[in-house]
Amino acid sequence: MAESINTNMVPKYKLATGEEIPCIGMGTFGSDRFTPEQVSRAVAGAIRCGYRMFDCAAIYENEALIGEVFHRAFAEGVVRREELFITSKVWNNMHGQGDVLLSCAKTLRDLRLNYIDAFFVHWPFPNYHAPGCDADSRNPDSKPFSIDRFMATWRQMERLHDMGLARNLGMSNMTIPKLEAVLPLCRIKPTVMEIELHPCFQQQALFDYLMEQGIRPIGFCPVGSPTRPERDRTPDDIADTQVAEVMEIAKTHRVHPAVVCIKWAVQRGQIPIPFSVYQNEYVSNLKSTITDPLSDVEMALLKTADRNCRLIKGQVFLWPGAGDWHDLWDEEGTITK
Repeated sequence: MAESINTNMVPKYKLATGEEIPCIGMGTFGSDRFTPEQVSRAVAGAIRCGYRMFDCAAIYENEALIGEVFHRAFAEGVVRREELFITSKVWNNMHGQGDVLLSCAKTLRDLRLNYIDAFFVHWPFPNYHAPGCDADSRNPDSKPFSIDRFMATWRQMERLHDMGLARNLGMSNMTIPKLEAVLPLCRIKPTVMEIELHPCFQQQALFDYLMEQGIRPIGFCPVGSPTRPERDRTPDDIADTQVAEVMEIAKTHRVHPAVVCIKWAVQRGQIPIPFSVYQNEYVSNLKSTITDPLSDVEMALLKTADRNCRLIKGQVFLWPGAGDWHDLWDEEGTITK
């Protein structure tokens, strides 16, 4: 029987709407390494041990099985729907007129829900790839970011909010130049933003920008995503759990270095969404939010762990004529065309 953690002790943040969101969630991307059955079993165990936020997406190809888990948990009285914060995302091939609504409808049907707590635009362009593809895969129909195309998609997202199907709207994998271009055009602004965040990739400027805008950052790859797909691995990658700053603090607290990464994320103010199918790991991740906090000195030390090491580079989304993956991230301060 999994250890049960008092969910009332797990900190929450307030979104711009005044709605509360747990300080930690469970990711459900199996990284091409775990089956939908393994992921859904982990979700079932996580609910029972005290997780109240789950990060889903259509492209993960496991929402139907996870929906069965949610339905069973509600039916058995393990948790009430209103106690969970469930997110999902529209995939890149569903940005067309009306497709966002169809995408959300399928997600709600698969997850067996009447509404989603937050619905994200998964990537800021309609570039997509086949599941399980390799790093050299390219779709010839891929295009650079377009403000007009993005806003046409966002208008559909706003309709979902108006219809009560999505309580919060979110963007993901955005940059400051893109946000500066689109936020003034939004009738309903995002309250959450999903981006890569971990000690070796802190994105301080973007993090600060989001907080100033009243947008809560949700951080994927919070412990460096050791099970990420092979296409997202390069020889220059740095493992967060092996850098000196993280290891030193882990030794002091007598915990696994991954626990230090989670504590750092929560105390910094972002919402980490670690993924694991292993009970001891997901219980440990949740428990880390309510025990043995890091000191101010340790938080300051972890600031020095930043190596600007982006792990999810997104090269499969490059368009014809683009350079390398750096073009996706507007590193020169302007939107790359």
